[in-house]
Amino acid sequence: MAEKKTKSVSQIISTGRRKKSIARVRLFPGTGKYVVNGKDMGEYLQRDTLLLVARQPFEVTNTGDKYDIIVRVIGGGISGQAGAICHGIARALVKADEMYKKDLKAAGLLTRDPRMKERKKYGLKKARKASQFSKR
Repeated sequence: MAEKKTKSVSQIISTGRRKKSIARVRLFPGTGKYVVNGKDMGEYLQRDTLLLVARQPFEVTNTGDKYDIIVRVIGGGISGQAGAICHGIARALVKADEMYKKDLKAAGLLTRDPRMKERKKYGLKKARKASQFSKR
């Protein structure tokens, strides 16, 4: 009978979402190199607060220099994209090692943020903004 050959997984692929943004994350064993849409993560996200949000899963698990990531992110704005990257990295780390799940879940990084933009309603300027009421 033929034996099944198991090959070692060299990369882990996961998806992260936030608002309208979708991030496809590929996690490799490496030295801590982060690439987003072909650019360095610091060059792509630019704001320090967004960099902190995106790197949060590595801070929680203390694995910043163990893995390299390549991210392809589409849709939404820069803040939503940073949140999607964070969600995708957290899910990839859990796939890499199940031991990280407890810490990431406690930090709230595995839960997809359900808040979305509210739709515009008929007769209003935006979702809730109406023209000023005039009695006369």
